[in-house]
Amino acid sequence: MWRDFGACRAEAVLGDLTLQRVDAIVNAANTTLLGGGGVDGAIHRAGGPAILAACRLLNGCETGDAKFTTGGNLPARYVIHTVGPIYRDGTHGEPELLARCHRRSLRLAQELGLKSIAFPAISCGVYGYPVPAAARIAIGEVRHVLEEGSSIEIVRFVLFSQDVYDSYSRALEE
Repeated sequence: MWRDFGACRAEAVLGDLTLQRVDAIVNAANTTLLGGGGVDGAIHRAGGPAILAACRLLNGCETGDAKFTTGGNLPARYVIHTVGPIYRDGTHGEPELLARCHRRSLRLAQELGLKSIAFPAISCGVYGYPVPAAARIAIGEVRHVLEEGSSIEIVRFVLFSQDVYDSYSRALEE
């Protein structure tokens, strides 16, 4: 599923984020940036020790912010690490923090002059964000940033299961 936003194409695919041939992949990291489970662990394993070494120099990352490192052994040149919110009930700033993750990641990609970026479903794993709501926030923020004008040509959401893919596809259609 895809949709054009100005000169940029946003798309949802079912697949493995670590195999994406894009300029940057986004890591759904924890605040230490030192690896973890899920997408974070997969990126650190596939990218090798260069990513962890670079993360150690960043002194962590606040929820809603983003920082970048080398892509190490990944096909992507960069990893943009962002820390999504842990979902409580949606009334503790979670929507704005999740939107900020996408906004900061896209802004970093623009600052680096990148043309393509791939996101996972940030906060939708162990952080418990309801997928349909997260998908609407992610797609809405991408639309907002890209319609302002951007060097980015492709934003790809690489999703780990059919139900998550379906939610992101529906959000793209809205």
